[in-house]
Amino acid sequence: MRNQQATQLLFELSQPGRSAVVMPPCDVRPQEMIEMLPEHLCSDQPLPLPELAEPDIVRHFTNLSTLNMSVDTHCYPLGSCTMKYNPKRNERIAALPGFAHIHPLQADSSAQGMLQLLYELQQMLAEIAGLPAVSLQPAAGAQGEMAALMVAKAYFRNRGEIRTRVLTPDSAHGTNPASASMVGFETTTIKSGPRGLVNMDDLREKLDDRTAVFMITNPNTLGLFETQVAEIARLVHEVGGLIYLDGANMNAIMGIARPGDFGADMMHFNPHKTFSGPHGGGGPGAGPICVTEDLAPFLPTPVVVADHASSGENDSATFRLDYDRPLSVGRVRSFFGNVGVLVRAYAYIRTHGPDGLRQVSENAVLNANYLLSKAQHILPVPHGNRCMHEFVASASSLKRDKKISAMDIAKRLLDYGFHAPTVYFPLTVPEAMMIEPTETESKESLDALAKILFRITEESADLLHEAPHSTTISRPDEVTAARNPVLSWHAGLANDDLSTDH
Repeated sequence: MRNQQATQLLFELSQPGRSAVVMPPCDVRPQEMIEMLPEHLCSDQPLPLPELAEPDIVRHFTNLSTLNMSVDTHCYPLGSCTMKYNPKRNERIAALPGFAHIHPLQADSSAQGMLQLLYELQQMLAEIAGLPAVSLQPAAGAQGEMAALMVAKAYFRNRGEIRTRVLTPDSAHGTNPASASMVGFETTTIKSGPRGLVNMDDLREKLDDRTAVFMITNPNTLGLFETQVAEIARLVHEVGGLIYLDGANMNAIMGIARPGDFGADMMHFNPHKTFSGPHGGGGPGAGPICVTEDLAPFLPTPVVVADHASSGENDSATFRLDYDRPLSVGRVRSFFGNVGVLVRAYAYIRTHGPDGLRQVSENAVLNANYLLSKAQHILPVPHGNRCMHEFVASASSLKRDKKISAMDIAKRLLDYGFHAPTVYFPLTVPEAMMIEPTETESKESLDALAKILFRITEESADLLHEAPHSTTISRPDEVTAARNPVLSWHAGLANDDLSTDH
């Protein structure tokens, strides 16, 4: 029986007079408070917050958590978003007091251990990327994109060049054109060719001296390696533009190929996808960027630097945050960055080493190709029978013949204990289902997922149209929810009806 408490809000569970804490008497007199704060900011009534005992609060959030899927409890083949299992070892390391209790306003001299870790992480990321200069500051992959484009804009401004256009493939992540727009560029779309790769004729036609950056994801969002990437880089560089590598899919090539070696001038990493860290729920993130030597002066400040000193046979280094960078685009977030996620990434890289990182990529590619081979006879893959870390299948024939859509399959998977893959992206594939098993799933998990996909395609359309049947909420109106979100609770809206319509 579903726990009703988990579906109620804390406001609805509130009982007057209940409390989880006992506060000491206030030692500030009302008059002193008025003198310290403007009178219009002072209230003579307590805030209308829920009143609950500690067990009520703990049970509420614990029960609520059981309604969610997670990588700790379910297979999560979410294409492009790369929801893979993250080792708990890295969580424990990030929680060590010396890391977890550090304060961003501490003097550099009192944070040498953390600064050394961040400095070494910069060097590791530079080696993996094949690009020598690194900023760890951006808060997410999307902000990393934006920061890198800010670097590009500052670079061209410093050279006295006016470049206004950013080129993106039609299969690019939606953040690519969004980031370009936020930095003040106009975006031009480059078409895909019949094999799902960049259409070289369209690229040549649209390249000119207005081109600032060509943003490319490699492997791309179809799970294909852009075999023409060296030629693309040559063409873009010929007109004076820069290549930005969207590093969202680095988990397919790290340890095998380096973006700097095949022509990238700048890129970002998603630590949660490529290395290790929490993902989802809008939680803490990081999006380090790596750039060429020419672009290094424009990186966000601060960056971690090492001042080396020699004394006889001993070399020592003092680490500090460097703000003295006159050409920098400035800070792109508060303080230095999300160091908790960066500590996890550092621990992951050190644990695996170069050979281990290569094996991670090889396993990700192996798992994706194994699942592709099991699923393609029921969910055709338009762009070939081989892939990198993910593949994009199409449910268009099922929709035509059986009235079963990609959304129907995605929703029904929830009933069988599998999270849905990404659906309807990229837009270049009709009824798209982007599936990424990641390197952390076993052969048994992949076999089970393939078996369930086959079973679902044999079920009746009527059953699938109403799926999922086992969840608290079945099919909310997602379009209305996105366009008209209700972001606050009022007593007048409280309703004991917990049906799936709400």
